Amino acid sequence: MTTDPAKSTVQSDVDGTGGFAKRSVGARLVSANTFWIALVLLALCVVFTIAAPGEFATVFTFQTLLIETAVLLVLSVGMTFVIITSGIDLSVGSVLIFAGMVSAKTMEALSPDGTATNAGWGVISVGLLTGVVAGTVWGLINGLLIAVAKIPPLIVTLGTMGAALGAAYLLNNGSDVRSVPTALNNTLGYGTWFGIPNLVLVAAVITLIGAWLLHTTKFGRYTYAVGSNAEAARRSGIGVTAHLLKVYTLTGFLAGVAGFMSLAYYASTTISAHTTDNLNAIAATVMGGTSLFGGIGSVLGTVIGVFIPAVLKKGFNITQVPDFWQMIAVGAVLIAAVWFDQRRRRLRNSR
Repeated sequence: MTTDPAKSTVQSDVDGTGGFAKRSVGARLVSANTFWIALVLLALCVVFTIAAPGEFATVFTFQTLLIETAVLLVLSVGMTFVIITSGIDLSVGSVLIFAGMVSAKTMEALSPDGTATNAGWGVISVGLLTGVVAGTVWGLINGLLIAVAKIPPLIVTLGTMGAALGAAYLLNNGSDVRSVPTALNNTLGYGTWFGIPNLVLVAAVITLIGAWLLHTTKFGRYTYAVGSNAEAARRSGIGVTAHLLKVYTLTGFLAGVAGFMSLAYYASTTISAHTTDNLNAIAATVMGGTSLFGGIGSVLGTVIGVFIPAVLKKGFNITQVPDFWQMIAVGAVLIAAVWFDQRRRRLRNSR
């Protein structure tokens, strides 16, 4: 068997330009943004393990970390889709609160004595449905105003952030609902399945579905295309308006699910505990390598991005570092992530 010299020469020339040469697995791994973010997370775990031996690297600590990040992870998966389209959604925290409030009030209304503490799974199922629908409706409103009315996402979601929070306060005269079914709290909130918290299982399943949707389907490819260049995507036949409508509706749907998960875990609507969830979701998504300018991002990166501030907070608490250092550290990591994103874009554009 002989080798075609002409073919070999052409292949060599092509490789010589560097434009079409195949890179090794190692080179692709090192150039991946997610790889470096994962290294940062690993370094943080090593530092806190050394600083607090026997306290940080324990099963209890990691189980607590997983439970505490489950709700934020669901929110951040939706935020990943929105930011990849070069949009933003400031309303997810308020939508989460509103969905939890609608769900709790529905379960109260369906309970004979007006308190849902002893409610069964029939009432809980209706509560889940109404909470998810409430979140989806806010997402649909965001999508219509952004994609159809062409109002900037920052303005629309800033407005719906306040509107959803105000509506949640109106539903219960400004106070939390605390009569949550015990069955819901004991199963989804604190129950386990083969030792794994149910809340973590739900978040893991939603994250896997989100990753599959973004990385293997036409919906995901359209998301990247719209974020890279909306006009080019439109001219290539992609229905940009319809796609943005779907993306924001999906984010509202996930905020509704997160609201129900929060209700199950805290056994209360905990309004004050979720007022910064929108910023936490955006920070986690950007830390995970999703570009604020659109077109770049991954669900895996978002998962890592969710855990970076959580590990910082847990590590600082264990080592008894004052709370304000947590805010400074998380802020510094966020600024560094945006700086790396801008640097990466400049390098890509200069090629």
